[in-house]
Amino acid sequence: MTIKPLGDRVVIKMVEAEEKTKSGIVLPGSAQEKPEVAEVVAVGPGGLVDGNEVKMELVVGDKVLISKYAGTQVKIDDVEYTILRQGDVLAKVDM
Repeated sequence: MTIKPLGDRVVIKMVEAEEKTKSGIVLPGSAQEKPEVAEVVAVGPGGLVDGNEVKMELVVGDKVLISKYAGTQVKIDDVEYTILRQGDVLAKVDM
């Protein structure tokens, strides 16, 4: 199954959190923070949204920074995705 977002929405997949600190300490799952960096997996067409012209600035493969509780989480084929508006993305991340 594939997801095709509508309007100015994007579908993202969270990037896995580091399991080790820089000094080499292994963190248990309960001690890890929820990742806030995600990869864009699908982008809507943009166009006219709520009476305003929206140009999509994100493309598939971009790494983005989002707030902890942004968007709607969905699970498809045992993979968790988040669907949110392009305006809810805080920044692009160069890795």
